[in-house]
Amino acid sequence: MKNTTKWLTGAALSLTLAVPANAQVLFWSTQAAPIEETQRMRDNVLAGFEGGVDFQPQEVGPFITRLEAELEAGSGQIGLVGALHGDLSTYADSWADLSGLDLTGITVSDAFLELGKLGTSEQKYLPWMQANYVMAANKQALEYLPEGADINALTYDQLVDWAQAMAEGTGSPKFGFPAGPQGLKHRFFQGFLLPSYAGSTVTKFASAEAEAGWTMFQELWQYTNPASTNYAFMQEPLLTGDVWVAFDHIARLADAFNQQPDNFVAFPAPAGPMGRGFMPVLAGIAIPKGAPDMDASMRLAQFMMQPETQVATLLATNFYPTTDAALPTDLPASAQALGPAITAMTSAPDALPALLPVGLGDLGGQFNQVYTDTFERIILGGQPIRAVLDEQAGTLRSLMEQANAPCWLPDAASEGPCPVD
Repeated sequence: MKNTTKWLTGAALSLTLAVPANAQVLFWSTQAAPIEETQRMRDNVLAGFEGGVDFQPQEVGPFITRLEAELEAGSGQIGLVGALHGDLSTYADSWADLSGLDLTGITVSDAFLELGKLGTSEQKYLPWMQANYVMAANKQALEYLPEGADINALTYDQLVDWAQAMAEGTGSPKFGFPAGPQGLKHRFFQGFLLPSYAGSTVTKFASAEAEAGWTMFQELWQYTNPASTNYAFMQEPLLTGDVWVAFDHIARLADAFNQQPDNFVAFPAPAGPMGRGFMPVLAGIAIPKGAPDMDASMRLAQFMMQPETQVATLLATNFYPTTDAALPTDLPASAQALGPAITAMTSAPDALPALLPVGLGDLGGQFNQVYTDTFERIILGGQPIRAVLDEQAGTLRSLMEQANAPCWLPDAASEGPCPVD
């Protein structure tokens, strides 16, 4: 890591932006709150910003209390805000327009920039950093890829064909899925399967398009290792060779790449008829309209998007860049492999971001259970897809009405509870 630290130090110094010496910017954030991450942000990410940054990460409660007080007053000391998309969207009218910020030479995911507009014509926040879910494969699996298939632009139909070819060629199912009690299977259905087939997570939950998605997954399950119902972290069965191709959160795949970097490849999730659905954990940076020094805040926002700063943020937080920032060669093997896969997925022409649920409060667990129950009844229980979707749609509708939660992407904005057709 020594070479990376040197490289970052020099890069940070070269990125200093001219601001008055007394223009220290208060950076109010929900991210990088653990002590070690906070210190790395201050020492390795923000130290190169001339004029100084007072980086103050907070738990969500204190973060919201002060932010709302300053926004209501129309002025305050907060110069830059860093938070997840869901938190930033709550205060859309309070953020300054960042459309005019000079990001020459920086390529940011178009899908993420659109999210940052929060349904307006202005750039309300800039996508700052992300975590995500991707696919991973043992290189032995590549010889079974369907003819003409591009691993970086797969469709779900091609994934099924690939899984079938592996099962038939090796004599055992080699696709793996985190279907265990602690697996993140619900996120796959919410953020990948349903958006890719129905362009929706909630409204078209029981549509014919959603039914087609579940039919595909039912076929894929025939070629899925049956031990998947016990899997929580897919890195483990990948390392043992029980699974050759898998889907999971990047944090739950990392050990496979770190322990056996030459044996695995990472690649984007497949696409369905509506696009390449994916679920980013997206954090953005925004500037309150009442910031005390708008020029200094704008300069800090610009600084945070520079390639060198984006890489330094990755090292400090384990969140990945939202830009095409080149990664240094001495990063951990998992970062080198997973980062490009995320970039390829989020910048794909058919990229279709599906956000984490917003506005559910303490009903979030019950919301997730709807998707888990649907999986268990259709895939594990063999119940008719149409009957299960119709019944589960009623449960989902009641939850949305109880939470009074409006729709979030990829569903269209709603007045009142997100409808379930």
